[in-house]
Parts: sequence; C-alpha cells; structure tokens
Amino acid sequence: MSDARVVLITGAGKGLGRAFAMDLARRGVRIVVNNRIRDAQPDSARDVVSAIESAGGVAIAETSDVTSPDAADAMVSAALGAYGRLDGVIFNAGITGDARRFEEMSPENFAAVMSTNFESVVRLTRAALPAIRQSDAGRLVYVSSSAGLYGVRGRSPYAASKGAVQAFALNMAIEEARHGCTSNLVLPYALTQMTKGAGGEQGDDMLAPEKVAPFVSWLCSEGCNLNGTSWMTGGGMVRQVRVLESCGALLPDDGNVQDWFAEKRAQLETFDPEADRIRHAEQAFADFVQELSSAR
Repeated sequence: MSDARVVLITGAGKGLGRAFAMDLARRGVRIVVNNRIRDAQPDSARDVVSAIESAGGVAIAETSDVTSPDAADAMVSAALGAYGRLDGVIFNAGITGDARRFEEMSPENFAAVMSTNFESVVRLTRAALPAIRQSDAGRLVYVSSSAGLYGVRGRSPYAASKGAVQAFALNMAIEEARHGCTSNLVLPYALTQMTKGAGGEQGDDMLAPEKVAPFVSWLCSEGCNLNGTSWMTGGGMVRQVRVLESCGALLPDDGNVQDWFAEKRAQLETFDPEADRIRHAEQAFADFVQELSSAR
C-alpha cells in the first residue's frame, strides 16, 4: 500500500473544489473527488478524476449528495476502501440559496442551505475523525466565507451557515489537537459558478480558483502545523483573520449608560493589541474576569 497521503474533498467537481483536487494531486496526494450527479448533468466528479489521471495523478470519484444521511459514511468508506487511509478532509461543498431578504425567504430555503453548508459538515467530521486520528498528520480544512464573519445582504442562511462552520472548526481545533489533528479555515475569494451573480464578478482571471489552491494544499500538508487559524485568500493574496476584543470599562453605578458611553466610547472602541492571544472561549472568559477584577 502506498504511503502517499489521501485527502477527501467535497464539492470537488468544479470551481474551488476542482482546483483543490488538481493542485493536491500534482503534489502526489491521492484524492477522493466527491460531487453529486445532478439530473441531466455530466458526472463532474469523474471528469475531474480523468483530468487528474491524465496528468499522472491518482484519484477516485465519489458521487454522494452531501445532504444524504448516508453520504458521510459512504465518502469515508470510499477513501478507506480504495487507499486504506484518510489523512485530510477539505469541507468545500456549499450553496448560497435564494437571494432574498430574510423576511421574504421560505423556511425550506433556509433549512436547505443550513443542511448543505453546516449539517453535512458536522456529519462528515464525525464520520472521518476515527480515520483522521490514525494519520501521522491529520488535517481538517473547512471552507468558510467572509459572510460568516460580517453577514451579507440577502443571504442570511448562507451567512449563518458559514458562521456556524467557523465556530465548529475552531472547536475541532481545540478538541482534536490531542490526537495530532489540526483544524483550520480558509475564506476564499474566487470567481466560480456559485459566486457569479452574487457580487463575485471580476475581470480576467484575477480571482481564479486556482490561485487559492496552493495555500489550501499547504494547510493539508504534513509540513503545516497551524491549528485553529482562519485565512482569507484570493488572487494569490492571503490574510489572517482574528477576533479581537476592545479595552473594557465598568458600567456606572448610577445606571446612566447614555452619558457613560459618551465618556468611555473611545476606550471601548480601542482594541487591545494583546487580545489576539486568545484562542478559545475559556481564555476569553478568564481574560474578561481578570480585567474586571483589576478595574474594581
């Protein structure tokens, strides 16, 4: 059995997922290319496998719909059956849903986006963890979005689902570190079929998916030991994303928050340059209590 690493990529039939698969395969990684087969549409997963094989790489196709209750187990079984191991998962599959204000959106549409973008991610993480823990360098890479940080007009379920992925991935970073597994997030800017018509148009190939792929490949590699980090990337540029908390101030004893806020606003909106040391909620709470104790 080959010692080459194995990575499973969901939604890998086109766009970002295809770019991830092609780049990893060029680096000698064996790929499980997941993409569902739509009615009257070509089998894009097998098309990607053919492209990888033509370039001298190794890949298999897996065509489960990620929203199916059995999909997670089927994808992991495909990897283990073909290669005997699983070293990494790139959670890429996603949909944007209808472009509507929340009040105009059907509950069914909201639920469909959450099912694809978040619930399927949870199921696949659960199914993959036993195999990932067996790897010498288990890697979980979650594809999120700036929408999950800032919100985006007319896409409330998309923003909510990506915010949930953000929090979930950070929790996996905390919980799985003891097993030697890392969990990181990439928030890509790329012109794909999904982003067309959603504010993603850019000229030429400035935001080509292929320009995101090398960084994602590195996050999946044995040489990358980052854990619990988030990265915006697009067009060959990379930015790290961190959550910061501002300096604090005690509320007034007289309950007059209006005047107090006017007086303390500058302080409350000044971010602590040391706050980016916080890596999980327990640290955030401890830091808050420490400042509170010092202020009293």
